[in-house]
Amino acid sequence: MSKTIQEIKQELTEVRSEHDAFYQACLKDERKGVQTLIKQKQKEFAKEAQLKQQFDDMMRYENDLYAQGVTRIAGIDEVGRGPLAGPVVAAAVILPKEFYLAGLTDSKKLSEVKRDAYYNYVMEHAVAVGIGIQSARVIDEVNIYEATKLAMQEAIAELGMEPQHLLIDAMKLPIDIPQQSIIKGDATSISIAASSVVAKVTRDRMMKQLANEYPQYGFEKHMGYGTKQHLDAVEQHGILDEHRKSFAPIKHYVTHV
Repeated sequence: MSKTIQEIKQELTEVRSEHDAFYQACLKDERKGVQTLIKQKQKEFAKEAQLKQQFDDMMRYENDLYAQGVTRIAGIDEVGRGPLAGPVVAAAVILPKEFYLAGLTDSKKLSEVKRDAYYNYVMEHAVAVGIGIQSARVIDEVNIYEATKLAMQEAIAELGMEPQHLLIDAMKLPIDIPQQSIIKGDATSISIAASSVVAKVTRDRMMKQLANEYPQYGFEKHMGYGTKQHLDAVEQHGILDEHRKSFAPIKHYVTHV
């Protein structure tokens, strides 16, 4: 092969298959630099195959439903059940049958950069997305479990179309749509994983906006969870409307003001 190693390196970035003719030709190139590039490319292929297998495994619930003729499958998840401040946010996402996004999984397992990138991809390619938000006031009124159900039902209503089936992360909803409650669904169903990313990014952006309004609380760092920084700020500056007054230790400050 007459190409330089730098030229080969550049061209290999465009190779998508081990059956590619250029890749096959590179395998026969005995130059040490080329063989180093080939090893790197083989690692890429192995990683892609692993992510493809993960994606396929996470499509089993959806594929079972597709086989039954069900196409409008809404994955549903929530974010924000545990924090001391801010809303609980749910998302409902209906993906197209041909959807593919390597590496999509439970939003908690993804970096912020990847979550944002996946959020943009899901929002662009989904058939429908609905978001439900229940405030700290509602959480205090009805409790977090009921507020979560309300947020999920709101998200479904915001889809703009009625799903034929719901795949829900560890919850059951009192609505007349066939549904499956899946434990750890955000790590085992692509539709639920997509909804977990949408819910997480949506809530994080809301908490960053709250941080702009109340910079002394550091919401952009802890997102309302009960970190030492957050509790120290509450001790120093008091509680806000966005704090959940039925949650310990926030309720301690309510009863002692």
